[in-house]
Amino acid sequence: MRAVQFDQIGGPEVLKVVEAPRPTAGPGQVVVRNRWAGINFIDTYFRSGVYGSSLPGTLGQEASGEVAEVGEGVEGLKVGDAVAYLGNQDTYAQYSVTKASRVVKIDTSKMALETAAAMLLQGLTAHTLVTRSYAVKPGDWVLVQAGAGGTGRLLVQLCKYLGAQVIATTSTEEKAEVARRAGANYIINYAKESVSEAVHRIVPEGVHVVYDGVGKSTYAGSIAALRREGTMVSFGNASGTVPPVNIFDLSSKNLLLLRPRLYGYLVTDEEYQRHLGELVDLVQQGKLDIQVFKIYAMEDAAQAHMDLQARMTTGKLLLSIP
Repeated sequence: MRAVQFDQIGGPEVLKVVEAPRPTAGPGQVVVRNRWAGINFIDTYFRSGVYGSSLPGTLGQEASGEVAEVGEGVEGLKVGDAVAYLGNQDTYAQYSVTKASRVVKIDTSKMALETAAAMLLQGLTAHTLVTRSYAVKPGDWVLVQAGAGGTGRLLVQLCKYLGAQVIATTSTEEKAEVARRAGANYIINYAKESVSEAVHRIVPEGVHVVYDGVGKSTYAGSIAALRREGTMVSFGNASGTVPPVNIFDLSSKNLLLLRPRLYGYLVTDEEYQRHLGELVDLVQQGKLDIQVFKIYAMEDAAQAHMDLQARMTTGKLLLSIP
């Protein structure tokens, strides 16, 4: 089979299309013939060595396609079923193997396979952040850093759906319009003004929660934007990892600081199916709009990573897998 792999840690240029062995299904597993794979910032962390990875390595955390093989003991799935699933650094490939319990069937009359692949990682991340990291309530004030990005745009939509007042940061007017269309009540251009000062002009006491997937460059401003007993949810490193934190910096306002990871909320099959089921319902009901920004060929995976890291995107990036 064809797969996008890397045999050394480095920049986007290390990504190459190669021939690799096709996986087989063990007990409780299925093999999926991938048609679409999501491209996410976490992929760049594995490629660049921020997160550890074995070599040669394949990337990819999510995909959609059709079941190609069913392992022993699997019930409710058959060859040819349209499905989507979270992978394990293996979806930039024509075939991947995964636990059957982590696959969701897709009714393609209600949802395109492209949408199914695009919603999973960012959608589940956003959903767990607003329900588990900090449960957003009607009337809450929320700051979403990078509110026009893939996950940021979904956070804006979900927070609005849950009844919050949403402040989103962006770097350009084009991205500001994306965040506005997603439902942001206020926009702050972080390239032109201090985020924390702008937040306190909008809501003098500060926000209840900050969702920050940017990391190093925004951490201090996010902390400063919080009100007393506010919650800082740092969930990404787009600008680099947050430096070591002095825990006493949190005490002046009795702040809570979390650094969650998605899979820590999806440990059990029950958790996984519950969050995924609620996410699918929101998308199918039109409550959550999944926007595909650009589709890349397998041979252009390196360009996709360059575009993502240059912050040139405002929605989901997908890999088309022929």
